[in-house]
Amino acid sequence: MLLTEYRLDLVVQALRTALKMEHPADAVLRHFFQAERIGSNERALVAETVFGVLRHRLFLEHACTAADKGQATARRMALAYWVKYGGYNLRELEPLLKAKESEWLGSVKGIRMEDLPLSIQAELPEWVVEKLHAQSSAAEILALGRSMQQPAPLDLRVNTLLAGRDEVLQSLQAEGFDAKATPFSPMGIRLKDKPALNKHALFLTGKFEVQDEGSQLLGLMLAPKRNDMVVDFCAGAGGKTLMLGALMNSQGRLYAWDISEKRLTNLKPRLKRSGLSNVQPQLIAHENDSKVKRLAGKIDRVLVDAPCSGLGTLRRNPDLKFRQSPQSVAELNQKQAAILASAARLLKQGGRLVYATCSVLQEENQDIVQAFLAAHPDFRLVPAGEVLAQHKIQLEMGDYLQLTPQLHNTDGFFAAVLERHA
Repeated sequence: MLLTEYRLDLVVQALRTALKMEHPADAVLRHFFQAERIGSNERALVAETVFGVLRHRLFLEHACTAADKGQATARRMALAYWVKYGGYNLRELEPLLKAKESEWLGSVKGIRMEDLPLSIQAELPEWVVEKLHAQSSAAEILALGRSMQQPAPLDLRVNTLLAGRDEVLQSLQAEGFDAKATPFSPMGIRLKDKPALNKHALFLTGKFEVQDEGSQLLGLMLAPKRNDMVVDFCAGAGGKTLMLGALMNSQGRLYAWDISEKRLTNLKPRLKRSGLSNVQPQLIAHENDSKVKRLAGKIDRVLVDAPCSGLGTLRRNPDLKFRQSPQSVAELNQKQAAILASAARLLKQGGRLVYATCSVLQEENQDIVQAFLAAHPDFRLVPAGEVLAQHKIQLEMGDYLQLTPQLHNTDGFFAAVLERHA
C-alpha cells in the first residue's frame, strides 16, 4: 500500500491513544474508526500498524532511543515498525521523512536481535520473563515470546446440535475459504485468513461460532452428559456455555453465571442462534452468591474459566502484557483461589470440575490448583492426559493441560480436571 502523509498521520493519531494503555487496543480502534470516517485501505493500515507496534513495542522503543538518543514517539515507532516488520523499504518511506530520519531508520534495520536482552527478543516485559524463568529455560521463553508475536489464525467451532464438521468444512471450502479441520478438537475448523464471517449464512443460522481450538478442548475435558446439571461459573459472553449445551444435546440443565450483566446480554443473541433450550443465563453478585449456596452439592459438572492475566492470548491482545503487572496478577490469584473454592462447593460426590485460565504463569495455574487440593482432601486431580485419551485426542499431556502457540498453534491455555470423591 502506498504510504502518504495522510495515512501516516492517521496511524500516528491512533497509535498515540493506543500507547497510553488506558483502554484495550481493539476498543481504541473501534472508537477511532467511528470518529474518523476513512476508507477500508486506511482502516487496514491503521489496524495492522497499531497491533504490529504493540506486538513489537519493546524492540521499537529500544530502536527509537538507542541509535540516536531520540524519543519513542508514536511517529518514530510507526516508521520503525514499517521498516523492520512491515515490509516497506527506505525508498518507499523517503517522501515522508524529516531530516536525519532516513539515517536513523537505516540503523534500525541493522540492529541485531541476538545482541538484545531476552525480554526485548521475546517481546515480554521483564517481570513476565522473571516469572517464566521459574518454570522455563531461556530458549523456551524465547520460543513462547516469538510465537506470541505472530497473529493468531481464526478458529471456528461447529455447533454439533445443528451441523457436522464435514458439512460446514465442505461448504466453506466450496466458497473458496482456505479452511481445514483443527488437529485436536473434533468440532474445530481453522481458517488461514481472517474473513469477516458475522454475516455468513452458516453463522447466522447458528452452525458455527468463533472459538479458539484450545478453548474447545476445555468443554471436552469437562465431558458433560446429556441429563447432567452443569454450571459454567464464569460464563462471560458464553462461548464455552454454548459448546457445553451442544455436548449435552440441549438436554439437562446448564446454568451460565457471570457477575457482568453486559457479558450475559451479549450471550443472548448467540444463544438464540444456537438452537439450545437448556441454558439459563443468571447474573450473580460474587462467587458467594446465594445461588451458589442453593445448589451446593447438587451439580454434576462445573467449569471455572477463571479471570486471569490473559497472557496466553497475546497473539490477539498484544497490549495485555503492558496492562498487567505483578500487583494485578497477585490480586487475580486471590480472586482465582476464592472462585475455585466456592465453585467446588457446587459439586456432588463423583462430580467433575475443570479449572482453566488463558495464562502461561504457574502462579495462576498449578499453584492455585495445588493450594486448593491441599485444603480440600475430598478432591483429587485427574491427569489431563488420561481425560484427553478417553476422547481419542492425540495430545501428550501429564497432570495438566498446557497449550502454547509455539507447540500447539492455540492460545496459551491451562486446565486441571478435579473430581470430588467420598
